[in-house]
Amino acid sequence: MSGRARQVLEACDIVVGYKTYLELIKDVIKDKKTLTTGMTKEVDRVQAAIDAALDGYACALVSGGDAGIYAMAGLVLEMLALKKIACNTGEKGSLCVEVVPGIPALAAGAALLGAPLTHDFATVSLSDLLTPWQMIEKRLDAAASADFVINIYNPKSKKRDWQLSRAMEIILKYRAGTTPVGIVTGAMRDNQTVVLCALKDLDKADVGMQSIVIVGNSSTFIYNDLMITPRGYSKKYEI
Repeated sequence: MSGRARQVLEACDIVVGYKTYLELIKDVIKDKKTLTTGMTKEVDRVQAAIDAALDGYACALVSGGDAGIYAMAGLVLEMLALKKIACNTGEKGSLCVEVVPGIPALAAGAALLGAPLTHDFATVSLSDLLTPWQMIEKRLDAAASADFVINIYNPKSKKRDWQLSRAMEIILKYRAGTTPVGIVTGAMRDNQTVVLCALKDLDKADVGMQSIVIVGNSSTFIYNDLMITPRGYSKKYEI
């Protein structure tokens, strides 16, 4: 959690969020009023936060990782725009909206793995709840063919158990089976696990919705259980 996020949570009147996320920060929000919903109720959560703010309360809407990466910041701003609710204009009745930066899974996971994101990378979510699977495949193919390191969000759930294997097949068209892959589950949380495997074995790995999967590019290598993607210094300088 970023320092600014902690400040906001301590100062606000109401905290809105997915119940699992609020449970993770109960030591910070303590006895503050909370509004919770289950998974896939994102619109309801945002509406509750907007309503609370319009009623004059300082309201924090909580996301996991960073609010602007596969999270709630975009939906908040989108709904404000669609409903024509003024924000950050300084005028009477305008809401003050702040997007507080957090630490996304790709950054936390990369730090635990070593330095896999030192060069260009792409990030793709395998959740097809809001994005057609055909588009997801197209993006995976483009990222793999361009030799990006690939961060995979939402790799597998109980209802979506085949997408990661298909993603592996697509990436293997362009990468060696021995390409290093890092899997971090519960990054920086009590249930944290860090695993390295080869790309060809990714479909056998223990992966869930709390996992971030980082697939190396053609230069990524493993040294002392650290995943490293060179940026190219050794090609230009004597190191």
